[in-house]
Amino acid sequence: MQVLTTIAAVRAARAAFPALGLVPTMGFLHAGHMSLVARARVECGAAAVSIFVNPTQFAADEDLSRYPRDMPRDLAMLEAAGVDLVFAPDPAEVYPPGYASRIEVGPVAEPLEGARRPGHFAGVATVVAKLFNIVQPTRAYFGQKDAQQVAVIRRMARDLDMPLDVVVGATVREPDGLAMSSRNVYLSPAERAAAPVLYRALDGARALFARGERDAEALRRHMRAAIATEPAVEVDYVSVADGASLREVERAGAGCLVSLAARLGRTRLIDNVVLG
Repeated sequence: MQVLTTIAAVRAARAAFPALGLVPTMGFLHAGHMSLVARARVECGAAAVSIFVNPTQFAADEDLSRYPRDMPRDLAMLEAAGVDLVFAPDPAEVYPPGYASRIEVGPVAEPLEGARRPGHFAGVATVVAKLFNIVQPTRAYFGQKDAQQVAVIRRMARDLDMPLDVVVGATVREPDGLAMSSRNVYLSPAERAAAPVLYRALDGARALFARGERDAEALRRHMRAAIATEPAVEVDYVSVADGASLREVERAGAGCLVSLAARLGRTRLIDNVVLG
């Protein structure tokens, strides 16, 4: 496994692979990341992973400085998984002095996370575009848990004619339903015990839809009521939105994205399911 820290080294190493799957990460890897790595290896024959905590997608009041990091652990996991190439740059390699450009992807980045984290998706789109240009993957792999991020990246790749496929892997969950996330490590024991209510709320809305409920506001009410059974959980938003535009709908249909964000103490978690 090659562990590279410069753009020049990645470009030189890339020439050895006829096809290459890229899994962009911010490190502190978990089984969700590793499922994407396994898929990249099978589908492309070789896998690259980037580990970079991207400062431009964090607001001043967010958790950049305390975001969990454990490079030795991550590298051991990736080597055991048969990863071919790891790109782990310093921020100055990605954003050298004088760097000023950024990518805005328009309406798909505006609701939900975009409304609550101004500038977040410009930071995401910009760093992912840079990774695509540096690594030149055949396919790039992302998790469904970050559904809006996937929509933003797909829009960017389509609009800018990027020659790769964006592949989405299913959300990987703990046995009690909690979506795997690097931020789960922040949860206290009491918060961790309460956190599965997020998936129960989503799954309950999905079950209502399967029984014939089409009133989107009824699904939102169900999610709010379910989460309210755990006083430690503070709702940020619940959403039933069009799966393409991510705009709220009045009538739910197959393909709609049911999503939520909530806080447990200092930790903010997101999750979603797709109807139908």
